[in-house]
Amino acid sequence: MEESEAPAQARNLLGQKTAVPSRRVDNALTRTLRSCCVIPQRYILGVMGLLGVCNAYTMRVCLNLAITQMVRLNKTSNDHFDENACPSDDVINNVTTVEVDKPYAIFDWDQSTQGLILSGFYYGYAATQVPGGYLAERFGGKWTLGVGLLSTALFTFLTPVVIRAGGATWLFILRVLQGMGEGPTMPALMIMLARWVPPHERGFQGALVFGGAQIGNIFGSFMSGILLADGRDWAYVFYFFGGFGILWFLLWSLLCYSTPNTHPYISKKELNYLNNNVTTAEAQSVKDPVPWKGILRSAPVWALVCAAVGHDWGYYTMVTDLPKYSHDVLKYNIATTGTLTALPYIAMWVSSFLFGLVCDICIKKGWHSIKTGRIIHTTIAATGPAICIILASYAGCDRTAAMVYFVLSMALMGGFYSGMKVNALDLAPNYAGSLTSLVNTTSTFAGIVTPYLIGLMTPNSTLVEWRGAFWVCFAVLVGTNVVYCIWADGKQQWWDDVRQFGYPPDWKHGPLIKQDIEQRESVKLSDDKEVY
Repeated sequence: MEESEAPAQARNLLGQKTAVPSRRVDNALTRTLRSCCVIPQRYILGVMGLLGVCNAYTMRVCLNLAITQMVRLNKTSNDHFDENACPSDDVINNVTTVEVDKPYAIFDWDQSTQGLILSGFYYGYAATQVPGGYLAERFGGKWTLGVGLLSTALFTFLTPVVIRAGGATWLFILRVLQGMGEGPTMPALMIMLARWVPPHERGFQGALVFGGAQIGNIFGSFMSGILLADGRDWAYVFYFFGGFGILWFLLWSLLCYSTPNTHPYISKKELNYLNNNVTTAEAQSVKDPVPWKGILRSAPVWALVCAAVGHDWGYYTMVTDLPKYSHDVLKYNIATTGTLTALPYIAMWVSSFLFGLVCDICIKKGWHSIKTGRIIHTTIAATGPAICIILASYAGCDRTAAMVYFVLSMALMGGFYSGMKVNALDLAPNYAGSLTSLVNTTSTFAGIVTPYLIGLMTPNSTLVEWRGAFWVCFAVLVGTNVVYCIWADGKQQWWDDVRQFGYPPDWKHGPLIKQDIEQRESVKLSDDKEVY
């Protein structure tokens, strides 16, 4: 432990030396705030990060349920007949009514158009991952994350106005802009966690912060169901969650800072603890370019990318299309759909803490390595849900059994946060933002493809059509998990800190750090002069 901490201490001492002094002025106000804050600042960051991710996901998914009340479903008795169709909750005098009273359903969008609109968010989300990671590493995660989510909150608030003015086209463009605002979220959070969280706390803190996604899905689905019940205007959903996002930004601006050394009222005890235990070379590595040549030639990185693609395919299938499946196939009414859609995310949120605690304990006690822990939890989070969603599709119209399988699938997916989600912090604590941006950019294409593909595969939204979509999801989840199990790693990679680890003997792709690049250019310039 002492040997591994020595380089970290040297690097963090350099970080203290170069920290901005004005942020650490010990005046009466900071002393008062420091004495009042009995909760460690890294846990305050964790809670605010949880609320930030929650806020991001509520704004991302609120359209998924609202769209069921925005679109008219005008089916007649001559339309597609489905012998496997489930009975509806909306039955009057034993006669099923296909068209429930939806006074604000003013659009005639088919399934493929709805799928394209729902996927629009992920085009923007993928576009700003890499720039978001760069900005977070260059200027800090606080404002990169905060300003991005504030822009999404404002766009969410304006959604009803934009839809009524420009229809599907303007809504698609707005969803792209919302995605662009949220793109920096995960890279910025990864940068901040790499600066704030010691390695032996990352399982729990990862579950805490990224569990905000499930809180967002729970809160978003439940509140959307309430706001949309009894034929209310779907615009209330966007006003509510847009306002929630603006409120979060105000709290985030006041309470959170990019690094411990720039926090004005962190306790000296906690600051010393973090400087001695957090393995990042923040002051030194920011001067070096991102080692893309090393990252793109790293097998563990591409294993991580594959696992993320598989997870996101399964996750976006659930997040984007479970409300549609519950409403269109299982025939729950909108209020019940909102409540039941929240249940799987409650299960995932609770189980993520259990998986995180178990993983941290096993690593701390030496029962298994970091690599083994990441593989075990990633496998649980991939194969378990893959099996459960297939069982749900074959449960047919047994709505209780189907929902139990969906809840179980999301509970098992909770292992994702202590598995491959925090693996970027293991591989590259100094470049966690850039690595996360690469992983998220690639995996986000699953969010682009999944809603649109499912829309094409389920034109009539029948049980048999959805079963085929779930089999595709099964194949992607299991296949990508096999790749991860073969090439995953849990150790810091050499390219993340070339000054400490040096170059591999077989490295033939040029220098990665600034001083080596400058030295090489100097030698090249000297050679050119000699030739001249």
